[in-house]
Amino acid sequence: MNVSSSLSPPRYVVMLGYGGLLPFIGLALLILTSLENRSFWAVALVNYGAVILSFVGALHWGFAMSVQNMSAELRRGRLIWSVTPALIAWLSTLVPVPLGCLLLIGGFVVHFWQDRQLVQVVSLHAWYLPMRLRLTTVASVCLLVGAITVVIFS
Repeated sequence: MNVSSSLSPPRYVVMLGYGGLLPFIGLALLILTSLENRSFWAVALVNYGAVILSFVGALHWGFAMSVQNMSAELRRGRLIWSVTPALIAWLSTLVPVPLGCLLLIGGFVVHFWQDRQLVQVVSLHAWYLPMRLRLTTVASVCLLVGAITVVIFS
């Protein structure tokens, strides 16, 4: 169920969404190439990932608050889910970096699955889910690169 059939989001959405990937990509590259500051960049990657996972969780709070004709059960589920990514994100900052990266990847993947469930019952723009998939994939690959690099070179 989609509000719009266009698979292309507005230009500002593209710039904001994909622009949010630049720190993931930059930090993953710094972790790969910076011998002296690798641990700093790795912590920065987990912290940025935690912020972004918290942000995407809040999307479901917004959907629960604004989507008309949502059943009470679905609304309650969205509100409960919306705070779960923030809890996962917070935990990711309290554990060693490789585990934190893996927790964040799990959080992003489960959040995408939640997005897929939501799109089946709520009308959203046609571009939302494909864009979320691309954002989730790139962020997760960067986190995986960070985790593997830290494990190998620590």
